[in-house]
Amino acid sequence: MSGLAQKTVIKMNGLGNEIVILDLRGSDLSVSESEVRAIGRGEGLHFDQLMVLFDPRSEGTDAFMRIYNIDGSEAGACGNGTRCVAWMLFRDTARDRLVLETAAARLSCKRESDLSFAVDMGRPRFAWNEIPLSHPVPDTSSVVLDLPLRADLPPAALVNMGNPHAVFFLNPGQAPDLVKLGPLLEHHPIFPDCANISFAQVIAPDHIRLNVWERGTGITQACGSAACAALVAAVQRGLGARMARVTLPGGDLHIVWRETDGVVEMTGPVAFEYEKTLDSLLFSGVAAA
Repeated sequence: MSGLAQKTVIKMNGLGNEIVILDLRGSDLSVSESEVRAIGRGEGLHFDQLMVLFDPRSEGTDAFMRIYNIDGSEAGACGNGTRCVAWMLFRDTARDRLVLETAAARLSCKRESDLSFAVDMGRPRFAWNEIPLSHPVPDTSSVVLDLPLRADLPPAALVNMGNPHAVFFLNPGQAPDLVKLGPLLEHHPIFPDCANISFAQVIAPDHIRLNVWERGTGITQACGSAACAALVAAVQRGLGARMARVTLPGGDLHIVWRETDGVVEMTGPVAFEYEKTLDSLLFSGVAAA
Protein backbone atom coordinates (compact mmCIF):
# COMPACT_ATOMS: atom_id res chain seq x y z
CA MET A 1 0.00 0.00 0.00
CA SER A 2 1.19 3.51 -0.79
CA GLY A 3 2.57 5.50 2.13
CA LEU A 4 0.39 8.37 0.91
CA ALA A 5 -2.81 6.62 2.01
CA GLN A 6 -4.55 8.55 4.80
CA LYS A 7 -2.43 11.65 4.15
CA THR A 8 -4.41 14.90 4.15
CA VAL A 9 -4.39 17.15 1.09
CA ILE A 10 -5.66 20.69 0.65
CA LYS A 11 -7.75 21.62 -2.39
CA MET A 12 -7.46 25.24 -3.52
CA ASN A 13 -7.49 27.32 -6.67
CA GLY A 14 -5.77 30.40 -7.98
CA LEU A 15 -8.14 32.15 -10.41
CA GLY A 16 -9.70 28.78 -11.20
CA ASN A 17 -6.33 27.07 -11.72
CA GLU A 18 -7.09 23.90 -9.73
CA ILE A 19 -4.42 23.14 -7.12
CA VAL A 20 -3.94 20.27 -4.66
CA ILE A 21 -1.28 20.58 -1.94
CA LEU A 22 0.33 17.50 -0.38
CA ASP A 23 2.55 18.25 2.62
CA LEU A 24 5.22 15.56 3.15
CA ARG A 25 7.44 17.60 5.46
CA GLY A 26 8.63 15.58 8.43
CA SER A 27 8.48 12.29 6.52
CA ASP A 28 10.75 10.35 4.17
CA LEU A 29 7.97 9.84 1.60
CA SER A 30 8.14 10.79 -2.06
CA VAL A 31 5.64 10.60 -4.92
CA SER A 32 5.67 8.52 -8.11
CA GLU A 33 4.05 9.50 -11.42
CA SER A 34 1.42 6.80 -10.95
CA GLU A 35 0.64 8.09 -7.44
CA VAL A 36 0.23 11.61 -8.83
CA ARG A 37 -2.27 10.35 -11.39
CA ALA A 38 -4.07 8.32 -8.71
CA ILE A 39 -4.53 11.39 -6.51
CA GLY A 40 -6.01 13.29 -9.46
CA ARG A 41 -8.60 10.52 -9.91
CA GLY A 42 -9.88 10.98 -6.36
CA GLU A 43 -13.38 12.35 -5.92
CA GLY A 44 -13.16 16.13 -5.94
CA LEU A 45 -9.38 16.04 -6.35
CA HIS A 46 -8.92 16.71 -10.06
CA PHE A 47 -6.12 19.26 -10.34
CA ASP A 48 -4.11 21.20 -12.85
CA GLN A 49 -1.08 21.04 -10.56
CA LEU A 50 -0.17 19.01 -7.48
CA MET A 51 2.18 20.92 -5.17
CA VAL A 52 4.22 18.55 -2.98
CA LEU A 53 6.15 19.97 -0.02
CA PHE A 54 9.28 18.44 1.50
CA ASP A 55 11.61 19.49 4.29
CA PRO A 56 13.90 22.43 3.39
CA ARG A 57 17.12 21.54 1.60
CA SER A 58 18.83 24.93 1.91
CA GLU A 59 19.32 27.34 4.76
CA GLY A 60 16.92 30.26 4.71
CA THR A 61 14.10 28.40 2.93
CA ASP A 62 10.82 27.23 4.40
CA ALA A 63 10.20 24.14 2.26
CA PHE A 64 11.38 22.31 -0.84
CA MET A 65 8.62 22.02 -3.45
CA ARG A 66 7.99 19.76 -6.44
CA ILE A 67 5.19 20.43 -8.91
CA TYR A 68 3.29 17.81 -10.92
CA ASN A 69 0.76 18.03 -13.74
CA ILE A 70 -2.37 15.88 -13.83
CA ASP A 71 -0.68 13.44 -16.26
CA GLY A 72 2.09 12.76 -13.72
CA SER A 73 4.75 14.81 -15.48
CA GLU A 74 6.78 17.31 -13.47
CA ALA A 75 6.53 21.07 -14.01
CA GLY A 76 9.25 23.59 -13.33
CA ALA A 77 7.02 26.37 -12.01
CA CYS A 78 3.43 27.17 -11.07
CA GLY A 79 2.74 30.70 -9.90
CA ASN A 80 -0.89 30.10 -8.94
CA GLY A 81 0.07 26.97 -7.02
CA THR A 82 2.93 28.76 -5.28
CA ARG A 83 0.50 31.41 -4.03
CA CYS A 84 -1.74 28.63 -2.68
CA VAL A 85 1.21 27.05 -0.88
CA ALA A 86 2.07 30.45 0.59
CA TRP A 87 -1.48 30.75 1.95
CA MET A 88 -1.19 27.34 3.60
CA LEU A 89 2.17 28.10 5.19
CA PHE A 90 1.11 31.58 6.32
CA ARG A 91 -2.26 30.59 7.80
CA ASP A 92 -0.86 29.56 11.18
CA THR A 93 1.70 32.33 11.51
CA ALA A 94 1.91 36.11 11.74
CA ARG A 95 4.80 36.13 9.23
CA ASP A 96 4.25 37.84 5.92
CA ARG A 97 7.30 36.62 3.96
CA LEU A 98 8.75 33.18 3.17
CA VAL A 99 11.02 31.46 0.66
CA LEU A 100 10.20 28.25 -1.20
CA GLU A 101 12.82 26.26 -3.10
CA THR A 102 12.35 24.20 -6.26
CA ALA A 103 14.91 22.33 -8.33
CA ALA A 104 15.13 25.42 -10.55
CA ALA A 105 14.89 28.42 -8.24
CA ARG A 106 14.21 30.02 -4.86
CA LEU A 107 10.82 31.76 -4.83
CA SER A 108 10.20 34.63 -2.43
CA CYS A 109 6.56 34.98 -1.36
CA LYS A 110 4.89 37.93 0.30
CA ARG A 111 1.44 38.21 1.87
CA GLU A 112 -0.44 41.23 0.49
CA SER A 113 -3.73 40.49 2.27
CA ASP A 114 -5.56 37.46 3.67
CA LEU A 115 -6.13 35.95 0.23
CA SER A 116 -3.67 37.80 -2.00
CA PHE A 117 0.01 36.97 -2.39
CA ALA A 118 2.99 38.16 -4.43
CA VAL A 119 5.59 35.71 -5.72
CA ASP A 120 8.99 36.43 -7.26
CA MET A 121 8.99 34.11 -10.27
CA GLY A 122 12.66 34.56 -11.12
CA ARG A 123 14.36 35.96 -14.20
CA PRO A 124 13.20 35.04 -17.70
CA ARG A 125 15.60 33.06 -19.88
CA PHE A 126 15.81 33.66 -23.61
CA ALA A 127 18.73 31.58 -24.93
CA TRP A 128 17.62 28.72 -27.19
CA ASN A 129 19.29 26.10 -24.97
CA GLU A 130 17.79 27.58 -21.79
CA ILE A 131 14.18 27.49 -23.00
CA PRO A 132 15.11 24.76 -24.21
CA LEU A 133 14.75 24.33 -27.98
CA SER A 134 15.92 21.41 -30.07
CA HIS A 135 18.16 23.65 -32.18
CA PRO A 136 19.43 27.24 -32.31
CA VAL A 137 17.23 29.98 -33.80
CA PRO A 138 18.31 33.50 -34.80
CA ASP A 139 15.86 35.28 -32.49
CA THR A 140 13.82 33.52 -29.80
CA SER A 141 11.45 36.50 -29.59
CA SER A 142 10.14 35.76 -33.11
CA VAL A 143 10.03 32.14 -34.26
CA VAL A 144 7.79 30.77 -37.00
CA LEU A 145 6.50 27.30 -36.06
CA ASP A 146 5.38 24.98 -38.85
CA LEU A 147 2.16 23.06 -38.23
CA PRO A 148 0.45 20.19 -40.04
CA LEU A 149 -2.82 22.12 -39.86
CA ARG A 150 -3.33 25.32 -41.81
CA ALA A 151 -3.16 27.90 -39.06
CA ASP A 152 -2.70 31.60 -39.59
CA LEU A 153 -0.50 32.13 -36.57
CA PRO A 154 2.08 34.91 -36.16
CA PRO A 155 5.65 34.15 -35.09
CA ALA A 156 5.90 32.99 -31.49
CA ALA A 157 7.89 34.61 -28.70
CA LEU A 158 9.70 31.83 -26.83
CA VAL A 159 10.84 32.25 -23.23
CA ASN A 160 11.47 30.15 -20.15
CA MET A 161 9.74 31.30 -16.95
CA GLY A 162 10.48 28.12 -14.99
CA ASN A 163 8.60 26.31 -17.78
CA PRO A 164 9.09 26.66 -21.57
CA HIS A 165 6.53 29.08 -23.05
CA ALA A 166 5.45 30.00 -26.56
CA VAL A 167 3.42 33.22 -26.76
CA PHE A 168 1.49 34.16 -29.91
CA PHE A 169 0.31 37.78 -30.10
CA LEU A 170 -2.96 37.82 -32.02
CA ASN A 171 -4.44 40.64 -34.06
CA PRO A 172 -7.97 41.93 -33.30
CA GLY A 173 -10.52 39.47 -34.63
CA GLN A 174 -8.13 36.52 -34.66
CA ALA A 175 -9.51 33.53 -32.76
CA PRO A 176 -7.51 30.37 -33.51
CA ASP A 177 -8.72 27.13 -31.97
CA LEU A 178 -6.56 26.60 -28.89
CA VAL A 179 -8.15 23.19 -28.25
CA LYS A 180 -6.94 21.94 -31.66
CA LEU A 181 -3.67 23.79 -31.87
CA GLY A 182 -2.64 23.55 -28.21
CA PRO A 183 -1.57 19.87 -28.21
CA LEU A 184 0.14 20.17 -31.60
CA LEU A 185 2.15 23.16 -30.46
CA GLU A 186 2.84 21.72 -26.99
CA HIS A 187 4.50 18.69 -28.64
CA HIS A 188 6.10 20.58 -31.55
CA PRO A 189 9.52 19.06 -32.40
CA ILE A 190 11.26 22.32 -31.50
CA PHE A 191 10.32 21.78 -27.83
CA PRO A 192 12.21 18.75 -26.44
CA ASP A 193 10.48 19.20 -23.06
CA CYS A 194 7.14 20.34 -24.58
CA ALA A 195 5.87 23.87 -23.90
CA ASN A 196 3.02 25.93 -22.53
CA ILE A 197 1.13 27.62 -25.37
CA SER A 198 -0.42 31.08 -24.96
CA PHE A 199 -2.61 33.13 -27.30
CA ALA A 200 -2.32 36.78 -26.22
CA GLN A 201 -3.95 40.05 -27.21
CA VAL A 202 -2.47 43.36 -26.12
CA ILE A 203 -5.48 45.49 -25.14
CA ALA A 204 -3.29 48.38 -23.95
CA PRO A 205 0.39 48.69 -22.97
CA ASP A 206 -0.61 47.81 -19.40
CA HIS A 207 -3.29 45.21 -20.19
CA ILE A 208 -2.95 41.79 -21.86
CA ARG A 209 -5.70 39.22 -22.43
CA LEU A 210 -4.45 35.61 -22.37
CA ASN A 211 -5.65 32.07 -23.02
CA VAL A 212 -3.35 29.18 -22.18
CA TRP A 213 -2.88 25.54 -23.13
CA GLU A 214 -0.73 24.17 -20.31
CA ARG A 215 1.66 21.32 -21.03
CA GLY A 216 0.63 18.13 -19.27
CA THR A 217 -2.75 19.63 -18.37
CA GLY A 218 -4.54 21.24 -21.33
CA ILE A 219 -6.83 24.27 -21.31
CA THR A 220 -6.56 26.06 -17.99
CA GLN A 221 -8.45 28.90 -16.35
CA ALA A 222 -5.20 30.57 -15.34
CA CYS A 223 -1.45 30.02 -15.57
CA GLY A 224 0.84 32.27 -13.56
CA SER A 225 4.08 31.48 -15.37
CA ALA A 226 2.32 32.02 -18.73
CA ALA A 227 1.11 35.44 -17.56
CA CYS A 228 4.71 36.30 -16.66
CA ALA A 229 5.97 35.02 -20.02
CA ALA A 230 3.34 37.04 -21.90
CA LEU A 231 4.33 40.29 -20.21
CA VAL A 232 8.04 39.64 -20.79
CA ALA A 233 7.39 38.80 -24.45
CA ALA A 234 5.25 41.92 -24.91
CA VAL A 235 8.07 44.09 -23.53
CA GLN A 236 10.57 42.36 -25.83
CA ARG A 237 8.35 43.03 -28.84
CA GLY A 238 7.79 46.67 -27.87
CA LEU A 239 4.07 46.00 -27.37
CA GLY A 240 3.70 46.59 -23.65
CA ALA A 241 4.98 48.07 -20.41
CA ARG A 242 6.96 46.32 -17.67
CA MET A 243 3.92 46.45 -15.39
CA ALA A 244 0.55 45.13 -16.58
CA ARG A 245 -2.72 43.47 -15.72
CA VAL A 246 -2.98 40.07 -17.40
CA THR A 247 -6.58 38.90 -17.80
CA LEU A 248 -7.12 35.13 -18.01
CA PRO A 249 -10.46 33.28 -18.14
CA GLY A 250 -10.30 32.89 -14.34
CA GLY A 251 -9.49 36.54 -13.58
CA ASP A 252 -6.63 39.02 -13.35
CA LEU A 253 -3.00 38.71 -12.34
CA HIS A 254 -0.74 41.72 -11.85
CA ILE A 255 2.73 41.24 -13.31
CA VAL A 256 5.82 43.42 -12.93
CA TRP A 257 9.15 42.78 -14.67
CA ARG A 258 11.47 44.71 -12.39
CA GLU A 259 14.27 46.71 -13.99
CA THR A 260 16.31 46.72 -10.79
CA ASP A 261 17.07 42.99 -10.68
CA GLY A 262 15.35 41.52 -13.77
CA VAL A 263 12.98 39.43 -11.64
CA VAL A 264 9.33 38.99 -12.63
CA GLU A 265 6.85 39.45 -9.76
CA MET A 266 3.31 38.09 -9.92
CA THR A 267 0.48 39.11 -7.58
CA GLY A 268 -2.94 37.49 -7.39
CA PRO A 269 -5.61 35.88 -5.21
CA VAL A 270 -6.18 32.35 -3.95
CA ALA A 271 -9.27 30.49 -2.78
CA PHE A 272 -9.41 27.67 -0.22
CA GLU A 273 -11.88 24.89 -1.03
CA TYR A 274 -11.43 22.04 1.47
CA GLU A 275 -9.13 19.52 3.10
CA LYS A 276 -9.50 15.81 2.41
CA THR A 277 -7.89 12.53 3.49
CA LEU A 278 -6.54 10.35 0.68
CA ASP A 279 -8.44 7.05 0.51
CA SER A 280 -6.18 4.00 0.44
CA LEU A 281 -8.32 2.55 -2.38
CA LEU A 282 -6.98 5.27 -4.68
CA PHE A 283 -3.58 3.56 -4.62
CA SER A 284 -4.72 -0.02 -5.15
CA GLY A 285 -2.31 -1.53 -7.66
CA VAL A 286 -0.40 1.73 -8.03
CA ALA A 287 3.40 1.71 -7.99
CA ALA A 288 4.80 3.76 -5.12
CA ALA A 289 7.85 6.00 -5.45
